[in-house]
Amino acid sequence: MAAPINFMIEKVALGKWTEERLDRLIAEGSEIADTGERIEFLSRQFLGTPYREGTLIGDVREPEVFVINLHEVDCFTFLDYIEAMRLARSFGTFRENLARVRYGDGTISYQARNHFFTDWRLHNRKFVEDVTEQVSPFWSRKVQKILNRKEDGTLFVKGIEPSARTLCYIPADTVDSETMDGLRTGDYAGIYTDAPGLDVTHVGIFIRKDGRPYLRHASSLKGSRQVIDQDFAHYIAAKPGIIVFRPKA
Repeated sequence: MAAPINFMIEKVALGKWTEERLDRLIAEGSEIADTGERIEFLSRQFLGTPYREGTLIGDVREPEVFVINLHEVDCFTFLDYIEAMRLARSFGTFRENLARVRYGDGTISYQARNHFFTDWRLHNRKFVEDVTEQVSPFWSRKVQKILNRKEDGTLFVKGIEPSARTLCYIPADTVDSETMDGLRTGDYAGIYTDAPGLDVTHVGIFIRKDGRPYLRHASSLKGSRQVIDQDFAHYIAAKPGIIVFRPKA
């Protein structure tokens, strides 16, 4: 049985939603048996949601606050909310799931928060699995990195210890039609970076509609700055590669 979660310090901004509307949305989503289609349905409701970076509260000096902000999202919090919703049957269980998705052991603290995409592979393995090598067994590559340590030795995220990690990614210039066929609607895609100390620079959801692949993501680009669907192949063409996590049924 999962340990109880302490929600004593909490900030909630539902934007256009009410708890009642979210209850109905999540209940409707829970009736969709296919995991990917459930994620597509839930994430589609957030198209047009404004982008905003830095909605979470907490650092080495300021106590962590449990934030639910559906009014504005960044690329990472968008995935947090959708993954927590797809596991839920009501707003109440969404809230509990969000704590377990966002924080490594469900303990609401800055140190336990997932600061990197591949933290999901370590802390959320009950919910998702790394299928990068499975999607592209021939072209996928493995690299060793020290996450959170910049080239000059300083930290990207203060107060979080650097960690050695093996990353598997698919080079973008090898993502052909066969690789695309291995991706599924609802897969979580991280945009791999060659930069020291980081695993990805952006994340989104792979969506296939009308036979075409899209990245559904919270875009920070000027002129969009909202949750959008963008042509997947075009988006990743100039990027180093992708890391793919698949939600477990």
